Amino acid sequence: MDIYVGNLPYAATDPDLQELFEQYGKVTSARVILDRMSGRSKGFGFVEMPEQSEGQAAIDALNGADFMGRAIRVNESQPKPQGERRSGGGGRGFGGGGGERRESRW
Repeated sequence: MDIYVGNLPYAATDPDLQELFEQYGKVTSARVILDRMSGRSKGFGFVEMPEQSEGQAAIDALNGADFMGRAIRVNESQPKPQGERRSGGGGRGFGGGGGERRESRW
C-alpha cells in the first residue's frame, strides 16, 4: 500500500518516517520529498507498506496525530491523473516579441 504523509515537519528525515510507520507493520520504503534546488524538505512524503491491513491501521492511527510538533495528514496515495503535466514555472523571461518583425539595427 502506498501512503501519502502531509504536513511533515521540515526537520523530518526518511528514517524518522520509517520508524513512525514501523509501529504498525513492515515498511518497504519511507521517503521525505526534497526540493531539487534547495535540498530542503517539501513537507510531505510517501511510505510503502506491503500489507494492506497494516497500511490501513497506520493510516487510521496516524492521520491527525502529532509528529515532531505537527499534526500530520495520512491517507492512501492517489495515482497522478494521466495526461496532466506539472508546470515548470514559466519561460524564464525569453521570447516576447509581440508579433512585429523588426529590422536589424546593424
